[in-house]
Amino acid sequence: YQTSVYSKIINNTEFNSKNLSNYFSALLLFNNKKNSKALDHFSLSKQLINNHDPYLENYVNSLVIEGQVPKAIKELKFNLGKKNSNFFEAYLLLTLDSIKKKNFKKSKEYLNKIANFKENGALQQIIYESLKKYIYLFENKKVLMKNPGLGNLNIINRAFESCYLGARSTDVYFLNIINENDVNYSRYIFFYINYLIEQNRHQEINEILDQMDTLDANLLILQSKKWINENNFSNFTNIFSCKSENDILAEFIYIIANIYSSENDFNRSNFYNQISMFLNPKFIFNLSLTAENHYMNENYRECEKTLEKFNKKNLAYYWFKVKKKTFIIAKEYDNEKSFNYLNLNFKKIKNPSIKMLFDVANISKSFEEYDIAIGYYNNVLSQLTPNSKNYSDILYKRGSSYERLGEFSKSDNDLLQSLEINPDDPYTLNYLAYSWLERNYKIETAIEMLERAYKKKQNDPYIIDSIGWAYYLVGDFSKAEQLMKQALVLMPDDPIVNDHYGDILWSLNKKMQAQYYWKSVLNLKDTEESMKEKINIKLLKGPNKI
Repeated sequence: YQTSVYSKIINNTEFNSKNLSNYFSALLLFNNKKNSKALDHFSLSKQLINNHDPYLENYVNSLVIEGQVPKAIKELKFNLGKKNSNFFEAYLLLTLDSIKKKNFKKSKEYLNKIANFKENGALQQIIYESLKKYIYLFENKKVLMKNPGLGNLNIINRAFESCYLGARSTDVYFLNIINENDVNYSRYIFFYINYLIEQNRHQEINEILDQMDTLDANLLILQSKKWINENNFSNFTNIFSCKSENDILAEFIYIIANIYSSENDFNRSNFYNQISMFLNPKFIFNLSLTAENHYMNENYRECEKTLEKFNKKNLAYYWFKVKKKTFIIAKEYDNEKSFNYLNLNFKKIKNPSIKMLFDVANISKSFEEYDIAIGYYNNVLSQLTPNSKNYSDILYKRGSSYERLGEFSKSDNDLLQSLEINPDDPYTLNYLAYSWLERNYKIETAIEMLERAYKKKQNDPYIIDSIGWAYYLVGDFSKAEQLMKQALVLMPDDPIVNDHYGDILWSLNKKMQAQYYWKSVLNLKDTEESMKEKINIKLLKGPNKI
C-alpha cells in the first residue's frame, strides 16, 4: 500500500534513495512519537524542501516540538510565498512572531491568511477569532466588542483584556472564572493573585489563600500557595504580567495545548505548548504539560528530560518530577524499585506539605503497601478538621486499606464514619457493601446500600458488578445475570467480573457458558495466581467445591 504522498515522492526521479530513506525514517519516527530522532532525519533529507510540498510542514512541526521555534519561523520566512508554506500553523507562527516584534500591521496580514483555514476545525476557528481580538487590543488599546461565540474561553479572554487595559472590570471577570462550577478553572487563581500583587492588594490575597483546597489543588496553585506563605510575591510577577502581549498570548496558546492533550493528541499539544514557551519562556511550569504528554505517549526518556527543568527551588513542581519518575520506574522495572526511589527522595524534603503526605499515602496504597499508607493517612487526618471537605474521602481511603489487610473492624469503622459525613457517596457505599458481601455479613443492608450507590452511578462497572453479585448471593440469579452482563460490556477484561458471570451462569444451569467465562479468566493479564487456582478447581468440580 502506498499513500499519495509516498507514491508522489517515489515517482519523482529528482530524489535520491538516501534522501528518501531519511525522509521516510523521519515520518515513521515522528508518527511513533520519537520526534527528537525524527528531527535528525528531517535535517538529513532537507534537499526535499523545494520538491515535496508536505516536507516543510512536517519539518516545521518537528522543529517546534523540539523547542526550535525561531528556526522554524526562519524556514517559513525563507519559503514564504511558495506553495509548501501554505498551511495553518505556518501563518500562526508568523502571526505570533510579528506580534512579538510589535509589528501589528504584518500580524494582520498573516492573520488574513489564517482566515482561509479557520473552517478546518473548531480550534482553528477559536485561534483565528481570539488572535483577531488580541491584535486589535494590542494595537488600539481597547477591546473589540464583537463576541465571536467562544463559550467559556470568552470569559478568560475578557479577563486578560481587562487586566491588560487596567480596567475596573478585571476583578469581576477573574472571579467569574474562578467561581465557575461546571469547569475547574482553579488555574486562574494564579493569574488573579498576580493581578492583585500588581495592584498591591495583599490582604485580598490572604483571603483567597484561606479558601484554597490544598489536597485538590493543581500544581500551579500549590506552588502559588508556597510562594505566598513565604512572602515571595515577586515570583509571581517575574514569570507573568498581564501588561505583556507575549505573556497573554502564551497563556492563550497554552489553553489550546491543553485542549489537544485532553483529546489525546499529545504531539499536537506539545507543538502548541512549545509555541507558548517561545512567547513566554519564563513560565517554565507549563512544561509540566509537555512532560505529562511524553509520559502518556510512553516516551519516558523525553519525559525525564523535560522533568529536569524542575528543581527544589519550586517544590510543588519538584515533587511532580519525583512522582512522575516514580511511575516511570514502576513501568520499566518493578514496584519495589519504584517505591524505594519515592521514599528516598521524599525523605530528603524538609517539612513536606500535607499534599505531599497525601500523595505518598495514595502511592503506597496503589503499591499495596497498606500499613505504610495507613500511617500517612493518619498524619493527614491529624491535620484536618472532621468537617473539612476531604475528611470523609481520606477515611474511605484509610478504611479500604484496613480492609485489604483484613482488619475489618477498623475498616468498617472508617467507612461508616465516612458515610456519616457524606451519606450518599456511591464509592464508599459500594466498597463497604461489597466488603460485607464477601464476609456474608449484613447481606440485606449491603444490598440496600448498593441500590443507593447504583442510583447515583448507573454506568459504573464496579458498582454494577457489586450489586449483581449481591443478587447472586440471595439467589436472584436472573437479576444477577442481567446486571453482570452490563458490567461485562463495560469491563470485558476484568477477571472478577468474568468470574462472577461464570458463577451466575452455572447457577442458571448454563454450564458450558460458565466454563467459557472461567477459562477466559485464566488468559486475562490482570488475573492473580490465587484466582487462577480457584478457577481451575471450578473447571474440574464446579463453584460449590471451593
